[in-house]
Amino acid sequence: MNVASDIGLLHEFIASLRGRVARIAFVPTMGNLHNGHLALVNQALETADAVIVSIFVNPTQFAAHEDLDTYPRTLEADLTALESAGVDLVFTPTASEIYPEGGEVHTKIHVPKLGDELCGKDRPGHFDGVCTVIYRLFQIITPDLAIFGEKDLQQLLILEKMVSDLSLPVEIQSGATHRAEDGLALSSRNQYLSQSERAIAPTLWQTLQQCVRAISEPTAEPFQSAQLSACRSLEEAGFTVDYLELRTLSALSQTDSLIEDCALFAAARLGTTRLIDNIQIRRN
Repeated sequence: MNVASDIGLLHEFIASLRGRVARIAFVPTMGNLHNGHLALVNQALETADAVIVSIFVNPTQFAAHEDLDTYPRTLEADLTALESAGVDLVFTPTASEIYPEGGEVHTKIHVPKLGDELCGKDRPGHFDGVCTVIYRLFQIITPDLAIFGEKDLQQLLILEKMVSDLSLPVEIQSGATHRAEDGLALSSRNQYLSQSERAIAPTLWQTLQQCVRAISEPTAEPFQSAQLSACRSLEEAGFTVDYLELRTLSALSQTDSLIEDCALFAAARLGTTRLIDNIQIRRN
């Protein structure tokens, strides 16, 4: 496995790969890898002839009050895991390599509507930072396909829209959310949870499932009623709910019915840790 921290060396390695393989997959990460990340890597290995992974904690998607400085960084362990998985190349750039003049003055990409809802409303500028860095990485790496996890479903929909609108020659694939045995969606931020908070955290997924059952059964109750009940259950468990909303997958429009493909999205806080999750509801 080759590792490159600068673009020049990266391009040398990519040129060598292109001489030997037909299809390159890319898995962007911020490191501190868990089994969810590695499942995306395995999917890439099954789909393409070679796999490139990036490890980069992107400063432009963090607000000033968020956890950029304390975000967990475990580069050596990550490289060991990726080598064991069979990854061909890992890109580990610095912020100055990605943003030579600084992230503050770098051109930003904004996906309207999709990027302004849900987490976009709670974290202004977050998805601009995500889209900008992914576009930059696509331009540097020129992959044939890229894989993103469905835990960050809003992000996935936004990136699909960006690729479509800008006619980028990259196929976007999604990977299913990976969960702990108790149902909690795997996330690098889960390690911020205290022992008692970790015991409560699976309630988020359980509540989403209960809410979807309530609105999907033949004797379904109105969504607003199920939504109110779900938020109350989370608050009684110790969460502070940022949002719990039913949105269409086509445009992230608010809906109270299941007449088209949609998803129930939630973001809630336990202590200082913000957890997100979703459950998709497809009509066929």
